Amino acid sequence: MIDPSGPVVIDLPHTRASLSFARLVPALRAAFIAGANAPLRHSHPLEQPGTATATLLLMPAWQGRSALGVKIVTVFPDNGALGLNAVFSTYLLCDGATGRHLALIDGNEITGRRTAAASALAGDFLARDDANTLLIVGAGHIAAMLAPAWAAVRPIRHVRVWNARPARATALAAGLCEQGFDAAATDDLQAAVGRADIVSCATLATAPLVHGAWLRPGTHLDLIGGFRPDMREADDTAVRRACVFIDTEAALAEAGDLAQPLAAGVLRRDQIAGSLFTLCRGETPGRRTGDEITLFKSVGSALEDLATAALVWQDRQQQAAMVDGCALSVH
Repeated sequence: MIDPSGPVVIDLPHTRASLSFARLVPALRAAFIAGANAPLRHSHPLEQPGTATATLLLMPAWQGRSALGVKIVTVFPDNGALGLNAVFSTYLLCDGATGRHLALIDGNEITGRRTAAASALAGDFLARDDANTLLIVGAGHIAAMLAPAWAAVRPIRHVRVWNARPARATALAAGLCEQGFDAAATDDLQAAVGRADIVSCATLATAPLVHGAWLRPGTHLDLIGGFRPDMREADDTAVRRACVFIDTEAALAEAGDLAQPLAAGVLRRDQIAGSLFTLCRGETPGRRTGDEITLFKSVGSALEDLATAALVWQDRQQQAAMVDGCALSVH
């Protein structure tokens, strides 16, 4: 039977309201324990004269007959100059048993929140328990979510923000202050890295921003932004000094922060200490000592998107049930 109404459209405010980090981080942990079918994403370069190469990404995932979905993403690096986000996306959630299209969900909010939550999930295994100083490198959509995500797993008290465009760092810091964080912008990246317990990078950099020589013992380095082999946020020294973890195996091929050191012999595959699957399932240990430098490189997983979209849909169903219940009580 065809549903004449088509999929429900769930906008940004409703998507955001369903995805507190206190709820989302545990949901992602459960998803990595359970697993899902998540093929390598389809990535298509969109070359346009006079602009940076854009990218079209398709990210499907499914869990048997229980859930099915696909995210469509476009990444246009030059959008910052136009006052636009670099990333736009929409998530299509389907019924896993019938394929019926259930909902079109704001994919930007899903992407940002599941990305920040995945970093916090990894950090719950890898950052020191007493880590309270966070440096955010970047000031875009995902960067704005990092402080509240990290605060869900660590006692974050001080936040510093660095960005290639200082005005954007200042604006993000002001917004974080409104949320109750002790936040400020910084123009001295080296000094800020040296003082931070957690360095979380969410940029589209193609050359290293964070140098390993700047990292003090006990720092956790979180690399989010690079998703192509030509993109780097940290240099070879950072990789060499750190105990390296990944979200999925795709990070080794897709992310320049690891693909380049692997190709150069700086890093060997057998030196990868674990993934979100092995960490969440207790198959590999996380941080081993207080002085260890840890590094987590993520490229994102369709499994994360599916789990996040499922949370939004659960809320939608509960709200609909409440409305129906109220209507019945009136009659």
